[in-house]
Amino acid sequence: MTLAADYAGIAASDALRRGQIVRVGSLAVLSAELADDAALAALETRSRAGLIITARRAAVLNLANQIAAAAADPEPVWVERPAWLDLEASRAVADPVLDLATPMKGPFRTRPLGEDTDSGRAAITLAKHAGLIPAVYAVPHGAAEAVVETSAGLALALPAQAARLRIASRARLPLALAPDTQVVAFRSVDGGPEHLALLIGDPNPVTTVLSRLHSACLTGDVLGSLKCDCGPQLHAALAAIAANPGGGILLYLQQEGRGIGLINKLRAYALQDQGFDTVDANTRLGFEPDERDFSIAAAMLTALGVRSVELLTNNPDKVAGLAAHGLTASRRAHAMPPNPHNHAYLATKRDRQGHQL
Repeated sequence: MTLAADYAGIAASDALRRGQIVRVGSLAVLSAELADDAALAALETRSRAGLIITARRAAVLNLANQIAAAAADPEPVWVERPAWLDLEASRAVADPVLDLATPMKGPFRTRPLGEDTDSGRAAITLAKHAGLIPAVYAVPHGAAEAVVETSAGLALALPAQAARLRIASRARLPLALAPDTQVVAFRSVDGGPEHLALLIGDPNPVTTVLSRLHSACLTGDVLGSLKCDCGPQLHAALAAIAANPGGGILLYLQQEGRGIGLINKLRAYALQDQGFDTVDANTRLGFEPDERDFSIAAAMLTALGVRSVELLTNNPDKVAGLAAHGLTASRRAHAMPPNPHNHAYLATKRDRQGHQL
């Protein structure tokens, strides 16, 4: 893929994040989260916009068959917008945080996307890449003037581009728990966030390296949130690797909220306050229970010359994720004691996501 092709998908994601109209294949789309009256009017110059939502979100609203919504690769759903489904009502369809405030929704007419399926899937991919709620207004591409254009194929390729990383910088970084540490910064061609590798001690890449894949958690790692176990896991991993005779590597991955982004994670927190667990909060938002891409971690370890790791984790999906990308991976238990605020969170990880706690 050329740099120009890379840029087209990145530019489209950036424009969508800025609340602009983007052409994606056969559709012109606008973020449902960021749309205002003026932007929606510009999109609807020639025809009434539909609302594209994920099958996960449609299932929550009883607009899609539950079996189809649970399929490995479900299709997005086009919601027709009659006159009464205005901007405010449409936002309530897209944003689950508003579900309890607006419990009566519909009735809706939906239809398959048909020949627009790839474009609809690509538009949802762009919204996820931009850290937005995965829902867009859409019209046929000739019905609105778009700021940026991209093909469905280029948009759908964005997740794969994230694994195309290069080392951008290295430096010594003495840490309180691991004074003998070097940080290696990675940058992706997709214009997404930077990821860090912390090389602690003197890890030998030709041996099995003690490692941890740690997804960034601003609320837990930095602010000390008690809603999760992320901060304690990070600190315990740093201490364990520093104490290991061969040292090791901690990857600090910008995959907040299991890959849905910081703001969407906070929306999931609001849903948890309404009584939903972490899995249901993600799916009500329209995401999969876990949106993380372990090819990024695999690419970082490979760039560092590592082929075999012992992971500090309670999540077998991380072991399988690295193995799927050619690394040899085993697991070392890494579970933190619960507190009164995260007991249910940990139980959900154990009972619904297979974590070995």
